[in-house]
Amino acid sequence: MKERLAYNKKISELRSAEYPMLKGITYLDHAGTSLYAKSLIDTFSSEMMSQVVGNPHSTSTSANNTFQRIENARLRALQLFNADPKYFDIVFVANATAAIKLVLEAFTGNKNGFWYGYHSASHTSLVGARELANQSQCFESDAEVERWMSRSCKCPSVSTLLSRKRIRPSLLAYPAQSNMNGRRLPLTWPSKLRNSTHTNAYTLLDAAALVSTSPLDLSDHTTAPDFIVLSFYKIFGFPDLGCLIIRKASAHVFDQRKYFGGGTTEMVTVFPEKWVARKERSLHDRLEDGTLAIRSIIALGCALDVHEKLFGGLDQIAAHTGFLAHYAYTVLSGLIHWNGTPICKIYKPSTSEYGDGRRQGATIAMNFLRSDGSWVSSADVQKLARSKNIHIRTGSLCNPVGMALALGLSSADIKLAFAQGFRCGQEQDVRSGVPMGMVRISFGAMSTIEDVEKFLAFVREEFVEVVKAMDTMDSYQQAAT
Repeated sequence: MKERLAYNKKISELRSAEYPMLKGITYLDHAGTSLYAKSLIDTFSSEMMSQVVGNPHSTSTSANNTFQRIENARLRALQLFNADPKYFDIVFVANATAAIKLVLEAFTGNKNGFWYGYHSASHTSLVGARELANQSQCFESDAEVERWMSRSCKCPSVSTLLSRKRIRPSLLAYPAQSNMNGRRLPLTWPSKLRNSTHTNAYTLLDAAALVSTSPLDLSDHTTAPDFIVLSFYKIFGFPDLGCLIIRKASAHVFDQRKYFGGGTTEMVTVFPEKWVARKERSLHDRLEDGTLAIRSIIALGCALDVHEKLFGGLDQIAAHTGFLAHYAYTVLSGLIHWNGTPICKIYKPSTSEYGDGRRQGATIAMNFLRSDGSWVSSADVQKLARSKNIHIRTGSLCNPVGMALALGLSSADIKLAFAQGFRCGQEQDVRSGVPMGMVRISFGAMSTIEDVEKFLAFVREEFVEVVKAMDTMDSYQQAAT
């Protein structure tokens, strides 16, 4: 506790200089995006004013210098996750969703198509991949994933094994951490699947929510996921950049990718013959279509330096944010109305525990209840929070399956609400006595105990009923006397 309070004091002291935009604001939407430090913007601005940034597809002095800066940033990004460049490559993209789509381009290029499985905790971007698969399955629980991995598969013939391309590939996708409620999923599944009887099966790990406040260790390439996607703005606030980390042992999947763009080819002919020679120097050379977001990649190098200097690394951030989330959860789960009924329902799975970084991140999803047990609209909570300069997230949280399961909503319920004109984020999101949205708070590197206290004070003031509310008849009788 003493160590955590000392670290919190350090963060509180640096906020006025590094995060002046937070003055008068309680920011609790770090799962949406982290915030950038002033010194990061200053450092990046200085970098831009001190050099000419050339297009790395050219061969000028400025282009060569820029190319070297990009390669340095690539190596440092791998080092952030203990990923040895001997076994991993990193492809820069716009964001985690763009990285997912890049993986799918490879699988859809397979002439036999592919099978796709995804966990119910998946972000919408992983759910959407099902539309490109020949067959897909949503796993409702961890147990279903385990059963699927352990089931006995029909053994292919020797002739089939001689040609991997004849076996329709399978792709298992899941988040390292739920963006809805912060629950952390097993990182052992890639290794288990690799050692199972499933043939030509791969794993896609959405690490975007996890790495915003926690390290990801890829030091053992034999147990690592085949494909890892993330967004750097979730960690640093800036730049708006994402990446796909590829385990080189699984790089052959991209041999089936059809599309090519500027910068990824050596030679191309159009007529009379259609022919292309793709770059082979590295995997990222083949996959980074067009000119890279070169200024954003330079900014990434600045972000890595500043973030480490300010916060001391992701291990420290994980301990700090875990401490804040545990404190907030403990108080929130204990708040009651005058009649002893809870003021909120927190959507925490039984398998997770706040304070245990292996199973739970710094995110809390909840809904508020009145003393009579009726639900408070998440849209109304958002309105009240805005009036207090408290920044939170409400709605379905881009986690359609997880939300539906937590709220007990069937497909028929959701389709009926849509047919009646309801859309995510709209008002009156409590329909037929059931909420169709949630309230989410999430902590980040620059969050403090004071942020937690301000939110708790807001909750006590707006949602805790300390006396029994009089009904209309009671009010009339009192006024008459």
